[in-house]
Amino acid sequence: MVRLSLAGVISSFVLVLLAFYFVVRGFDANERADALVAHSYDVKDTISDISRYMERAEAARRGYLLDRNPARVETLKDSVAHLAPNIERLKSKTVDNPEQQARIEALHPVIQAQLDDMRQTILLAQRGDMEGAVALFRKQAELQRLGTIRRIAGEFENTENRLLASRGAMEQSALERLQTYLGLVVIALLFTGAATYMVLSRHSRELLASRMTLAGLNEGLEAAVAERTADLRRANEEIQRFAYIVSHDLRSPLVNVMGFTAELARADREISEFVDEVDSAQPGLVPDAVRAAAKEDMPEAIGFIRSSTQKMDRLINAILVLSRQGRRALAPEMLDMDGLLSTVVDTLSTLRDESNATIKIRTPLPALKHDRLAVDQIFSNLLENALKYRRPNVPGRIEVRGHAKGGRAIFEVEDNGRGIEEKDRERIFELFRRSGVQDKRGEGIGLANVRALAYRLGGTIEVRSVFGEGSTFVVNLPLEYVDDGKIGE
Repeated sequence: MVRLSLAGVISSFVLVLLAFYFVVRGFDANERADALVAHSYDVKDTISDISRYMERAEAARRGYLLDRNPARVETLKDSVAHLAPNIERLKSKTVDNPEQQARIEALHPVIQAQLDDMRQTILLAQRGDMEGAVALFRKQAELQRLGTIRRIAGEFENTENRLLASRGAMEQSALERLQTYLGLVVIALLFTGAATYMVLSRHSRELLASRMTLAGLNEGLEAAVAERTADLRRANEEIQRFAYIVSHDLRSPLVNVMGFTAELARADREISEFVDEVDSAQPGLVPDAVRAAAKEDMPEAIGFIRSSTQKMDRLINAILVLSRQGRRALAPEMLDMDGLLSTVVDTLSTLRDESNATIKIRTPLPALKHDRLAVDQIFSNLLENALKYRRPNVPGRIEVRGHAKGGRAIFEVEDNGRGIEEKDRERIFELFRRSGVQDKRGEGIGLANVRALAYRLGGTIEVRSVFGEGSTFVVNLPLEYVDDGKIGE
């Protein structure tokens, strides 16, 4: 039934899309037809302007021969100035019409010759040679260039009139198709509306039946969820106990390795002193390989062993810290976050002063009902990291702000430090994983502990960052901790 309803909705939707597609095509065709009609009118206007300016120039020349009025010379110059751009415009407008282009090629030299004679006639008249000017005028009249220009212009207009008639018919056809397409859209919309109503009615009935079924299933589901949650809690506690036991078992052989490393270091010192005594008593007796082993190889190897065991000791301590955090019982209490953050900042005052940094808390912050130690550790870690991982020679600027939204508190710790590359923005919350230049002491457990604490309190933490500019850690916590069997992370 659901598939049938979905098929009906999809079919209706496709029908509407097709109708709209044809409407768009109709609009496009209508616009193209409109553009062609406008183009023909533009060409007709341009050839008409050319004829008009030629007639105006000729009238100005004749008038000047009669009354020698300088204003007529200006009229002629103005007319000639408009001819060249109109001819170029006509060329560009008819570039796709070889017939009209041929007429322009025939028209242009005739116009040019006519204009040259006009200029020469005016020049002769201005010099006082009226007989020569009149003779040139009569000679030019015999050539009948103006008649040629009128004839070509008339052919031009006739061709454009034929194009205009066909394009007008095309425009009318496009308009009729558009009206048809719009009618199809209306029919499609009506059909879709009816089909949608039927589908929604059927779906509402099915939804009501599903809710009744779901209500019956919920009773059994709550019991199943409670049982599964208990299983997960037991598994989590088992993992914590395992981590605790493993860390203790690892410490025993590690202590032995560290002890024997100290014995080897003492033995190496005695061997080195013995080599020095033998060299003093009998130079050359000790081979170079033995001397290098006693003086260089053994101290270097012991140093590597010692640094590795110290690192392993720190990692075991980190595992123990996380294990204890998971087993510690939480004690929710009302927390004044303004005061708590102020206390955290005070405990970091020495590091803040050494870092030449400022920490600003935008109060008021939303109050919480949570475990004080867990919340304190979250913000202590975030602020300490912001102070540690600053950009060189840039005064640190850290800001803490927060607001309540929908039963939750959202805190942001923003800094202008080194920033975090995109590939590292998730891995920094993993145990023993760090990002960027490793020039600060740390084991990579701070942010892992912060995320574990946030999860255990029913919240989340994420980071926004621009590498080289700074980071913003966003802590999202419920306003009140509820022990609903949530698994400690």
